[in-house]
Amino acid sequence: MQISIVIPLLNEQESLIELHDWIAKVMQSNHFLYEVIFIDDGSTDGSWKTIEELSVKNDNVKGIQFLKNFGKSQALHAGFKAAQGDVVITMDADLQDNPEEIPELYKLIKEDGNHVVSGWKKKRYDSIITKNMPSKLFNWAARRTSGVKLNDFNCGLKAFKNEVVKNIEVSGDMHRYIPVLAKNAGFSKITEKVVQHQARKYGTTKFGAERFINGFLDLITIWFVSKFGRQPMHLFGALGVLMFIVGLGFSIYLGVDKLFLNPTGRLITQRPQFYIALIAMVIGTQFFLAGFIGEILVRSRKNDTRYTISNKINI
Repeated sequence: MQISIVIPLLNEQESLIELHDWIAKVMQSNHFLYEVIFIDDGSTDGSWKTIEELSVKNDNVKGIQFLKNFGKSQALHAGFKAAQGDVVITMDADLQDNPEEIPELYKLIKEDGNHVVSGWKKKRYDSIITKNMPSKLFNWAARRTSGVKLNDFNCGLKAFKNEVVKNIEVSGDMHRYIPVLAKNAGFSKITEKVVQHQARKYGTTKFGAERFINGFLDLITIWFVSKFGRQPMHLFGALGVLMFIVGLGFSIYLGVDKLFLNPTGRLITQRPQFYIALIAMVIGTQFFLAGFIGEILVRSRKNDTRYTISNKINI
């Protein structure tokens, strides 16, 4: 199979038939062997019924239904697990991503040898104040923190070599940072392509302003995980040793001063250096233990299922 199209969705019933017909037209005109995997992330509007109807009409349509809303990252994880195509393409179900971009994305993976191709919605039809400006700030911070030079981390239209999606773990709200996860896994050939952005035709967006706050928090998480995720002792252990040495240094100073330099002076417990030494040594010990526990957790961690699937079609 050449292409797997993975589409997570939540309450997008109105757009599904039009999106399916558009994708099918592009696939047939380019003679692609393909599958479309819809992941219903707990919709309540009849989206799953529409997916069932589409699967009867087109054998290439597959579906996964979550028992409840678990989030876009979990939906993508399930879709990646099921995908069989040489190239895996993700897109949103709201018709803001253009299926006409798929042949060029496929070419950039298969012929040009890229591991990841990320869409760049250079011209957007979203609100400047509530979406465009925060998005630019977010993308700037993501570039500086991750080292991946992409202009649009939030674009849902992306293409991946199959080996990429089979070797990364998408969890939490990390779907924005799949290129970063791919880079951390050793897939370094990452590029981007300017794609057409279309105004939403049906319904309303499922993401509010809080997604940018969550995005920045996730950015800190992924920076930490990429740097110290496999060996947390390198961070916490180093901080713990440093703090402990500072506390020990103050303790030695207080001891020498009280025993030899000024034995008749104030009690040690009346001096601020005593509390600095005490707190520094306690915090240093806690940091060291945090690193030690982190190392144990990393080595014993198992890949837990983060979502519950209630139904499948053609999977």
